[in-house]
Amino acid sequence: MAIAVVRDKLLMELHRERTERGFAVGDIYLAKVRKVAPGLNAAFVDVGHEKDAFLHYYDLGPQYRNSYKFAKGAVAGTGKSSLLDDWKLDPDIPKEGKLADVVSASQSILVQIAKEPISTKGPRLTAEVTLAGRYMVLVPFTNKVSISSRLTDEAERKRLKALMHEIRPKNFGVIIRTNAEGRRSEDLEADLKSLLQRWDEMFRNLRNAMPPKQVLGEIDRTGAVLRDVLNKEFTSIVVDDDLAYEEVKDTLARTAPDRVGIVKHYKGKLDIFDSYGINKQIKQAFGRQVLLPSGAYLIVEKTEAMHVIDVNSGSRKGGRSDQEQNALAINLEAAKEIARLLRLRDMGGIICVDFIDLYEPENRRTLHKALKDAMADDKAKHNVLPPSKFGVIELTRQRVRPETEIDTSEACPTCGGTGEVSAPVLIIDEIENALNYLHGEKQMNGLTLSVHPFLAAYFSKGLPSIQHKWWWRWKKWVKVVSSGSSRYLEFHILDSEGKEQAV
Repeated sequence: MAIAVVRDKLLMELHRERTERGFAVGDIYLAKVRKVAPGLNAAFVDVGHEKDAFLHYYDLGPQYRNSYKFAKGAVAGTGKSSLLDDWKLDPDIPKEGKLADVVSASQSILVQIAKEPISTKGPRLTAEVTLAGRYMVLVPFTNKVSISSRLTDEAERKRLKALMHEIRPKNFGVIIRTNAEGRRSEDLEADLKSLLQRWDEMFRNLRNAMPPKQVLGEIDRTGAVLRDVLNKEFTSIVVDDDLAYEEVKDTLARTAPDRVGIVKHYKGKLDIFDSYGINKQIKQAFGRQVLLPSGAYLIVEKTEAMHVIDVNSGSRKGGRSDQEQNALAINLEAAKEIARLLRLRDMGGIICVDFIDLYEPENRRTLHKALKDAMADDKAKHNVLPPSKFGVIELTRQRVRPETEIDTSEACPTCGGTGEVSAPVLIIDEIENALNYLHGEKQMNGLTLSVHPFLAAYFSKGLPSIQHKWWWRWKKWVKVVSSGSSRYLEFHILDSEGKEQAV
């Protein structure tokens, strides 16, 4: 499943649901410590991944002793309830302590995935387990109520803080999210109740558990996007899958009943991403070269250590005679696009951007501010440094999962990448032979042919079209669907239930 977030018809985020759900950010595991490394002040932990996960002392969290005792009691069955009303909190562990003083090899500990496995590295862990909801984050073993720094209205901050102190259970702290602004107490209580139910589910899954074992999985990608991204600015959610449509409506009915009406069921003939121009934008944004509307372009290169982005003026014609102002205009346009690409491609780590040289200090400050402002809505932690003397801006962006990579290149439509030329007309014979087999020998009806838009037009346009000739031959109608994500000579034949047929 793929989820696209679009603002003013411009693709801002792309999320793909993975079929293998292991080791996603937010998953909670009962894990076993394999090795303590005093030199790193860290431990290597077995969570079931082929590579040991990494747990640093600073990621234990101040309330680690309470978390360890809770998990130990839950596994042994001595803990009677997931609630912490009668829990006597142990003091915080020292801020600058040694991991070897509180963790030993072969211990079973409760951990949460903080960063997914990337390249040759295993997951990064935290022992400070939290549960994220739509309006708040539940933080066990503390009585503190914190509020997002993005929520700036002082009266609203006081209201939310007072309300949460009234409704939260003892020894459960909360972090109030920006989405909570203006919400009624009933909405916040429902979200808190949902989080406490998930905490209780984790508690019950710990009973007699043997590490490594996942005791609570993060919600699916669709639910996570709705939870983290949906706000009052959203005007429409369009879903093309019947089951996903019902799930989205049910999710909103529970979390934001006033927004259920914005969910629409797409039933168009074109692929939904083609209909809304998403596939076209994906191909434009995920290549090595990214064009800007003015004619300038970016070159995006990935190395083992960092990402490098080069800004080029390209075919852009300067509207001003002043070269400095032309360079500033191109750089400001590029800064907005770069901020979008970082979110869209989920690029993380160190990123160096080689902007066009600016010689005026005021212009360099303007560029720096423009890039920071463009990234203000980015939820990933980031830090943007001022331009260097060479016009390079260095920035870091939090990386918690592998970068989204989409191959936008296509094999040669004539040779298929083999270097050997064959007649393109052969693909027509191949498709007709497949249809003849499915219609004749297998006696199938209601077939759909999914092909590149060029081939779709070739089959369906004209009078009589090839599509009509097929009808006269087999007395069965073949639906032709245009797929912008298909290669030029690629085709798929689907049955009436949407399952692909191998021929």
